Amino acid sequence: MLHKIKLLISLIVLLSFNLYGQQPIQINGVYPQMSVVSNHLNRSEAGIGALLPWANKLWAVGYVAHIHGSGIGLYEISDDMTSRKHPMSHTGTYANRFIHNKSNQAFIGPYVIDTAGNVKIIHDLKNYRLCATMQHLSKPDSMVYFLTMEGLLFETNVYTLKSAQLFDLVKELDIPKSAQVHFKNGFTIDGKVFVANNSYYEQEFQGKRSAGRLAQWDGKAWSIIDKNPYVEVAGKNWSSNDYGNAMYATGWDRSSVILKFYKSGVWKTYRLPKSSYSYDHAWNTEWMRIRDAVTERYLMDVHGTFFEMPCITYNGNIMGIRPICTHLRIVPDFVSWRGMFVMGSDMTDNSSGQPQSGFWFGNIDDLWKFGKPKGIGGPWYNTPLKTGETSDPYLMNGYDQKTMHITNHSYKDIEITIEVDFLSNDTWNTYKTIKIPAKGYVYHVFENGFSAQWVRARVNKEAEVTLQFTYN
Repeated sequence: MLHKIKLLISLIVLLSFNLYGQQPIQINGVYPQMSVVSNHLNRSEAGIGALLPWANKLWAVGYVAHIHGSGIGLYEISDDMTSRKHPMSHTGTYANRFIHNKSNQAFIGPYVIDTAGNVKIIHDLKNYRLCATMQHLSKPDSMVYFLTMEGLLFETNVYTLKSAQLFDLVKELDIPKSAQVHFKNGFTIDGKVFVANNSYYEQEFQGKRSAGRLAQWDGKAWSIIDKNPYVEVAGKNWSSNDYGNAMYATGWDRSSVILKFYKSGVWKTYRLPKSSYSYDHAWNTEWMRIRDAVTERYLMDVHGTFFEMPCITYNGNIMGIRPICTHLRIVPDFVSWRGMFVMGSDMTDNSSGQPQSGFWFGNIDDLWKFGKPKGIGGPWYNTPLKTGETSDPYLMNGYDQKTMHITNHSYKDIEITIEVDFLSNDTWNTYKTIKIPAKGYVYHVFENGFSAQWVRARVNKEAEVTLQFTYN
C-alpha cells in the first residue's frame, strides 16, 4: 500500500513537471536565473536601478557605471517568476521611475511604457545617466523633468518624447569644479523642484570643500538649501492637503545621517544614527530611497538601516519614526508586487569578476528578521557652538542599549543639558544636566528601557563640542 502511494506521488510530480515545466530555482527569496548580468565587454557594474509594477508585470531597469559596460537593459518579470530582457533594451546608467497619471504612462530609465505594456524609448535621453523623473511645474499634463547624475535638467514632452535641456546645475548651484558631481534624485512639490547631489569625498570629510547640495528651483531662480551631501528627496503630492503634503530629504555629514523635513515652505532638521560607516562616500550611497512600502506607508533606507515612517503628517511635525533592521546591502529600489516585497541590488562589480546583481523576493515583515537595529552618531562632531545653542533632534526610539559620549574641546568648563521629546510633537522635557571639564570627556549610560522619540542637547557656554550616541 505504501509503495503504491509513493508511486502515485511520483506520477503526480512527474505530471506536474510535464504540464507546467520545471519550476524556477528559488533560494531564500532569490531566483538566480533572474539576475542582471553584464557581459565581458567593458566590464564595469550591473546594478538594478529601479523597480516598477506596471501593465501586469514587474519592470526593472539595470545600470552600469558611467555608461561604460554592456549586456543589460530593461527587464520584465511575470507572475510565474520568469523574466526576459526587453528587445528594446539599451545599456546605460538609469535609476529613475515615475508614473505620469494624465497620460497613463510609466517612465523608467529612458523607457516609456503604456498600460498595455508597449514600450518606447526616449532617444534624446538614452545616453545620459538618468537619476530622476519629476512633475513639471507649468505643464504637468504634457511634460516631465529628467535629471541626470551630471546635473543636467531636461524637460520632455510625454507624447512626442522630444527633450530639451534647461539647466546645468553644476553652474547654477556653484558646485566646485574639482568635485565629481553625483546627483541622485529630484522631486516636485509646492510649485518647486528639489534636487539632491551627494558629492562627498576625502576633501568633504576633511572640511576643505563642500560639493554636496540640497537645492530648489521655483521656476524662476535656483537657491541652495544645504551644502552637505544629499541622496534622496521624496514625498507626497496629494490632491487634497488634508493628508499633510510634505517632503523628506536624506543626507549626512561627519556627525550623523541628516533628515530634513519640508512642509508648506518650512524646513526642520532631524538627525539619525549611522549603522555603518561603509556608506560615507558618494559612490557608496547609491541609491538609498524613501518609498511606499505598501499603500500610504513609507520605508526609508539610509546608511544601512531600514526605518518605518508615516507618509501623513500633522501640525508640521514628523510623526513616529522607528528603525526596523540594519544591513550591508546596496538597495537601489524596493517595491511591493503581487503580495511580495521586492528589493533590487548592486552586488558585484568588475573588481570581483563578472558584474551581476539579483532581486530579493519576500514578505515585508521579513525585514524584521534582518540585523537588529544599531547605530552611532549624534548632533555634534567637533562643532563650534554659541552660548545657549540647542542641537538638532536626534532619534532615540527603537534601540536597546544607549550610551552618550561628550567631549569638550574648549579650555573652559561647560554644562550640557539633555532634553527628550517622547511624544514626537516638539514638546521637550529636561532629562539631565551634565558637567564637562575643560578639555574633558564624560560618558553617560541610559538605564535599560529608557527611551524617547527624540533627544537633543543645549550648551551653556560658547564651546567646541563632540556629542555622539552609541546604540547597541
